[in-house]
Amino acid sequence: MIDFSGIKIAVDFDGTIVEHQYPEIGKEKLFAFQTLKELEKRGARLIMWTFRTGKELDDAVEYCRKNGIEFYAVNKNYPEEIFDETVSRKIDADIYIDDKNLGGFPGWSGVWQILNPFEIEQREAERRLAAKRKNILKRLLALLKGTDV
Repeated sequence: MIDFSGIKIAVDFDGTIVEHQYPEIGKEKLFAFQTLKELEKRGARLIMWTFRTGKELDDAVEYCRKNGIEFYAVNKNYPEEIFDETVSRKIDADIYIDDKNLGGFPGWSGVWQILNPFEIEQREAERRLAAKRKNILKRLLALLKGTDV
């Protein structure tokens, strides 16, 4: 399991967590909240990074809260940050997840595979290895009993 402790991930809302319906809240993107919850569970600090402000922003934050995601910060680098026009509005994050990425949004299963590239391959290799061990044990037992497999 990959440890994301201390990693800040900036996540867009419209077109990324939900379908584009701005200023309304669109339909949830497949696997959005499951992926975000797993990243959070593994120690990631999630930052909502969105164009939304005012009521539309409050609605988006509440929608995520109702779906089990409480962001570390919203349109800020850290929770206590106070807006200051002399400071860049670019969010300081290690990873940015946005539908405007070069090549477009890969979907949440694609995001998971990008962030955990070997997890599926590792599980499959472990499954094959366990099957081989079981087969070897079965053959060994058959040899000890003097029977063929």
